[in-house]
Amino acid sequence: MSLTQLDIALIGTYFVVLMALACYFSRREKTSTDYFLAGRGTGWVVIGASLFASNISSEHFVSLAGSGASRGLAVGHFEWLACLVVLLLGWMFVPVYFSSGVSTTPEFLERRYGRASRIYLSSVSIVAYVLTRISVILFAGSLLLHEMVGWDLATSAVVMVCVAGVYSVAGGLKAIVHLDVFQSAVLLAGAALLTGLGLREVGGWHGLQHRVPQEFFHMIKPPSDPDFPWTGILFGAPVLSVWYWCTDQYAVQRVLSGKNIDQARSGAILAGFLKILPVFVLVLPGLIAHALSGDSTLGARAYPVLAACTLLPPGVKGVVVVSLMAALISSLASCFNSSSALFTMDFYREVRPQVTEKELVLVGRLATTALVILAILWVPFMRYISSQIFAYLQRVQAYVGPPVAAVFVIGILWPRVNAKGAICSLCVGTIAGALRLVLELLDKTGRLGCALLEQMARIHFLHFAALLFALSAIVLVGVSLVTAQRSPHQSKVSSVPHGALAGQYAWAAGNCNHTWHRANVAFSILLVIVVLLLYSRFL
Repeated sequence: MSLTQLDIALIGTYFVVLMALACYFSRREKTSTDYFLAGRGTGWVVIGASLFASNISSEHFVSLAGSGASRGLAVGHFEWLACLVVLLLGWMFVPVYFSSGVSTTPEFLERRYGRASRIYLSSVSIVAYVLTRISVILFAGSLLLHEMVGWDLATSAVVMVCVAGVYSVAGGLKAIVHLDVFQSAVLLAGAALLTGLGLREVGGWHGLQHRVPQEFFHMIKPPSDPDFPWTGILFGAPVLSVWYWCTDQYAVQRVLSGKNIDQARSGAILAGFLKILPVFVLVLPGLIAHALSGDSTLGARAYPVLAACTLLPPGVKGVVVVSLMAALISSLASCFNSSSALFTMDFYREVRPQVTEKELVLVGRLATTALVILAILWVPFMRYISSQIFAYLQRVQAYVGPPVAAVFVIGILWPRVNAKGAICSLCVGTIAGALRLVLELLDKTGRLGCALLEQMARIHFLHFAALLFALSAIVLVGVSLVTAQRSPHQSKVSSVPHGALAGQYAWAAGNCNHTWHRANVAFSILLVIVVLLLYSRFL
């Protein structure tokens, strides 16, 4: 896709505006709370936009459009399930996190269970950010920019890292979340524009329905489906979604920066409404690309193929490229800040309890720089793990997320589970997940030679996620029941108030604006109704 001078000017303007805004918002980052939690003064619009923008990244352009081109709308399950899970974040997890006064999700685990659980989650999260999230964002983004504007992979990666790194290192979370409002608008504008022009090319919605297989518009697939079995979507996908949206620092950090519970919850609800859109502006373009090319094997090329086929007028190409850059840079910056927060607050501050605020901010910036370098070094090895980027990311999450989700969810719902149960559950879950990953890799190379092991390796990753969650929950509950009823660490959560969900609701009710609370209830119900109506339309 060739760029005109107008397209190049638009891209250049985007970078100038982005860096100008970054400089503006980065002038007052003086303490660790400012740097990692935006001074806990973020409003609901910014929280919602940041949750959305940091989630939608380059791998979404690759995977959602690519899957749409080959299988239709079914991949949209992950987006619409997220609409409901962010409500769980707002109504169940936000009161718990706010009442505990934590800065990171691993810190909450320490208050609930003990130091060992915090070390586990911080370590696993940092490694996962480097090996999956940061690396996948860079690799997928570089691949798309190469397809769309001809930049080589190395140049694309360096440009994106430099831009994202500058304002994440200098400005911290306050700069990131406020810029995400701008990034969300750019992302949605570019994606919606391309979708609209693409639909016009194929003759509108009815024209699209006549040019692609009818099953592309049906989201419910049989249990034997290799990609989206309804059983896996129903039981496994929510587990991964809870882990990502409700327990992972990457997402939770946004609500922790909120002014209060009302603002944080409203932000989560707004993010839920925004998550409806990717099915129409990122998955649907894949179907359009299939219709225009007649090729169901486009994969990562679906989005740039559509951009080329629609014969975009000058200036519009620049908007489409900028929308991709906005998604990529936003996610990178968010990941950098979350990673540095985990390292600085969960490791460095514990080693040096007398550390000054100035030193904490400096260490956070140095940690961000180191993580960026490690991620770039890891990118070449991604090709040897999986040829399908999104599948790789989802599978790694399926092996890491379920034990963490079990420990958080059950720990909030039931005060009886304790520290020994938590660490045993996390360890058993990690071993089981690692074993499954090894078996899958060996099976792909034909080295297993055992029918039973081959069956274990070929269980759909969403089914495996549900089974791993169940195993982790059983270990957590079982070990807790045969050991001491309470650990000393539980009082740190239960006293502010009790960790049980009923206690959190009571505490939250006394600390919320009742008018705002009723509005949140109304919009939450509306969001559920909208999602159910959408599902009924595309059964």
